[in-house]
Amino acid sequence: MDILLFGAFPYVAVVVFIIGTIWRYQTGFKYSSLSSQFLETKKLFLASVPFHIGILVILTGHLVGFLFPSLFTRIGGSGIVTFETVSLVFGISAIVGLLFLMIRRFTNDRIKAVTTKMDVFIEFVLLVQFGLGIYIATSLGWGSQWYASVMVPYLRSIWMLNPDISAISAMPIAVQLHVVGASLFIFLIPFSRFVHFLVAPFHYISRPYQVVRWYWDRKEIRDTSTPWTVTRPKNI
Repeated sequence: MDILLFGAFPYVAVVVFIIGTIWRYQTGFKYSSLSSQFLETKKLFLASVPFHIGILVILTGHLVGFLFPSLFTRIGGSGIVTFETVSLVFGISAIVGLLFLMIRRFTNDRIKAVTTKMDVFIEFVLLVQFGLGIYIATSLGWGSQWYASVMVPYLRSIWMLNPDISAISAMPIAVQLHVVGASLFIFLIPFSRFVHFLVAPFHYISRPYQVVRWYWDRKEIRDTSTPWTVTRPKNI
């Protein structure tokens, strides 16, 4: 089972990710996140910002630790600001944002109408991942030492197509579930809204401002009790 989960499944996840994203684009579904911003804005903003900031910082920390393990260990052991503390703060930010996004999804009639089973499932996977990460950081002394000495060699062995699962097989169950959860998330990306990160709109940074003027009352437009017509919402 260890060989299957830690030695084979990461490769299966990457292959499905590559083939799945190509298939998704070729079949016309494109890399859309099926944005619900026009259906509800205020709660989306309040939940999306801490979620995205949290997950970006956490991923960056994992990447820095993978590329520069000695620096990661040295800074983490300095006693000033440990990576465990930083990861914990932004991990809580991400999980709070995700919880609010899920509450918004289950309590807003319009959002529920465009919600799929995959939306719910992958958000649950992320919720478990964040929860495991916070548990590891607070209970298992994870971060500057274990990541550099255990996870980095394991990930590099996967990258070099010569998986060495000896260290990860001896880790606590929470760490093992966290590793499997990461592979599962990669596996699910082509079938979910998260595929949109592949076409992040970085060109918006240099694009001229786009002026949008609304001629309809926002509350009336977004009121689920009002009938739909082909002429609304209307903007220029």
